Amino acid sequence: MKPLLLALTLALALPTTVIAQELRFGPSTPAAGGAGRELDSVAAVVDDDVITRAELDQAVQTALGQLRARGGQLPPMDVVRKQVLERQILLKLQERAAARNGISVDDLTLNAAIATVAQRNGVSVDELRRRVERDGFSFARYREEIRRELVSSRLRQKVVDPSITVSDQEVDLALGIAPGAGPGAAAAPAREYRLAHILVGLPEGADAAQIEAAQAKADALVAELRKGADFARLATSVSDAGDALNGGEIGWRSAAQLPPAFAEAIGSMSAGQVTAPLRGTNGFEIVRVIEVRNAGEAAPGQIVQTEVRHILLRAAPGESDDAVRQRALRLRAGLNDAGFAAAARAQSQDPGSAPKGGELGWVSPGQLVPEFERAMAALKPGEISQPVKTSFGWHLIEVKNRRQVAGKVEDARRMQAREAIYKRKIEEEWDIWLRRLRDEAYVDIRL
Repeated sequence: MKPLLLALTLALALPTTVIAQELRFGPSTPAAGGAGRELDSVAAVVDDDVITRAELDQAVQTALGQLRARGGQLPPMDVVRKQVLERQILLKLQERAAARNGISVDDLTLNAAIATVAQRNGVSVDELRRRVERDGFSFARYREEIRRELVSSRLRQKVVDPSITVSDQEVDLALGIAPGAGPGAAAAPAREYRLAHILVGLPEGADAAQIEAAQAKADALVAELRKGADFARLATSVSDAGDALNGGEIGWRSAAQLPPAFAEAIGSMSAGQVTAPLRGTNGFEIVRVIEVRNAGEAAPGQIVQTEVRHILLRAAPGESDDAVRQRALRLRAGLNDAGFAAAARAQSQDPGSAPKGGELGWVSPGQLVPEFERAMAALKPGEISQPVKTSFGWHLIEVKNRRQVAGKVEDARRMQAREAIYKRKIEEEWDIWLRRLRDEAYVDIRL
C-alpha cells in the first residue's frame, strides 16, 4: 500500500497560506532491542540536548518511506542515516532557537492547522486520521511534524522576514527590462524551470583554502555528471543541502525566484543539462535543469481586487509575542459577522482602520505587506483568518468580497515578479541563518 500523501499549505506564520509542502510519514515502530536501552543510547549531542538512537531510527524509517514512495533504487543505509541525522540536528537547533525567542505552537493552533489540511484534501479530520492510520502511520507523529513546520515558519518570520525588501530595479532585472527603459517597457517571455541541485557547502567566513577545496570538489562532481553519473543519486550521497534525500530536487522556479547569476546560467539551457559550479550564499551549487515550460500569465487587462477588513493587535510593554497571539485567538473565537466591526472599533490598534470597523476597503495586489496579502489570498469571502503575524503585529483578517477590474498586464507581471523575488530572498536568508546556527552550535556525533 502506498503511503498517504497530503498537501499541507502553511503560512510563513500560520496555517492560512503559502508554503506548499508534501508531508509523508513513515510507520512509527519501536526500535528493536527494547525501548529503554535505545533511549539511553545517544546518537548525537546538540549543545546541552541529545538526539537518541531511537529518535534517529524513527526518522530514518520515515525517510525510507519517502524514498520508497518515489521509487527507484534506495541509497546506501549509511548515506540515509548521515543525511537524516544532519536534518535532525538542524531541527533540534531550530526548536531551541524558537524556545529562546518565545515561539511555540499550542494545541488550539495545531488543531486549526490540521483542520485546514483536512479541508484542503476534501475530508473531515476524523477521516484524515483514519487515512493516516490505515496506511500504518502514527497520527500523533503526523501532528508533531505539522507542529514543527509551524514553529519553523514562525521562527523564520521573526528572524528573517523583517529584513527582506525588494527594489523596483530588482523587479526590472527579473522581468528582463533594461535599466532606465521606463514604464511600459516590454518584459522578456516568462519561462519556468524544474530544477535539482547539489550544494558543496562552505562555513561562514571560509578561508581561501576552504574555498579552493570546495571549488575542486564541485568541479570533480560536474565532471562525474557530464560522464553520465546519476544526478539524484549523487545529490543524495554528497550534497550538503537539506533536500539531499530528495535527490536535490527543488521543484519549479521562475527566473525571478533564482539569484541573478543562476537565472543567467540556466536561461539558455535545455532539459537534462547541468551548470558549471556556481558560487551561492552557502557554497558552490551545481544545478540541473529537469524540465522547462512557459510560465502562466495573468488575464490580460484584469486584476483581482479584494474588499477586506482587519483587527490589529500589538504587544503591550512586557507582553510576549505569544501572549499577543493568544489574545488574537481568544478574540477570534468570539467573533461573528456582526461582531467583527464592533471588535475592531473597540480593540484594533490600527488607528487608520479601527474607527471604520477595521475596513481597509478594496485593495489591489501589491498594496499590502506580503504576509498579509498571502493570508488574505487564501481566504474565501466571509472567512476570518487565524492570527497572522506581520511587522505591524498580529492581524485577524476577514475577506468580504472580490472583484475583477480593468488593469494593466504590466502591473500584474510586476506584482508576480516582486512576490517571486521576495520568496527567493527569504529562502536565501533563511539558508544563511540556518547554516550560521549549525556552525555556531556544539555538536558531538556519536554514531
